Amino acid sequence: MDNQFPSQTSEKIVIGSISDVERATFYKKTYGHVAGGVLVFILFEYLLLQSDTVVEFMLSMTEGYKWLLVLGGFMLATRYAEGLAMKTTDKNTQYMAYGIYIFFQALIFVPLIYMAAYYMESGPEILNQAAIVTLALFTGLSAVVLMTKSDFSFLKTGLTIGFFIAIGLIIAGTLFGFSLGLWFSVAMCLLAGGSILYQTSNLVKTYGVDDYIPAALGLFASLMLLFWYILSIFMSRD
Repeated sequence: MDNQFPSQTSEKIVIGSISDVERATFYKKTYGHVAGGVLVFILFEYLLLQSDTVVEFMLSMTEGYKWLLVLGGFMLATRYAEGLAMKTTDKNTQYMAYGIYIFFQALIFVPLIYMAAYYMESGPEILNQAAIVTLALFTGLSAVVLMTKSDFSFLKTGLTIGFFIAIGLIIAGTLFGFSLGLWFSVAMCLLAGGSILYQTSNLVKTYGVDDYIPAALGLFASLMLLFWYILSIFMSRD
């Protein structure tokens, strides 16, 4: 899974320089779009799982080096969507970029959710539990930052190193056929949690007053990363 660390744009009126009322409005729009992204993700996922062709293709791509191709394609799509959303002020283009990103998130989740829902006895229950825990953690971590106004920008270096190590381990595990195991999923949950703290605290430094869509995209990326590994942990118990 991939995540993004947006660069600061000096030409924009960043959120940290506006009034508390305007900032609250920005936060409402941003988290409203994160919630909307979750609903669109659920819709995309449902539609994709209805297609036997899509499901069979994605399951076949989880074997060996093919999964690396999927991850590589996902990263390219992610970079394209993030870049498109940040480089334009046109709302239609930003929504298109957000939609592209959500679609590819739904696509890469197909094998994991299909296996959870159809191959495990308590699949639906596991999905519900993982979703509830993910949303609770995301809400709690976001609330900590917004209520305390703490600065977690110091996490950037550690998160960057951590994600590079994770990508290296995923590549090695795929090429050499070994399982990364439960503790890797736990470590990735910690990285995802740190990313949520960083992304949330960095909103005031990175985004302009009209950048609630790209801001939502960044937070949605961290949310989905957390969901992936929490779901993996729940599935490992069954």
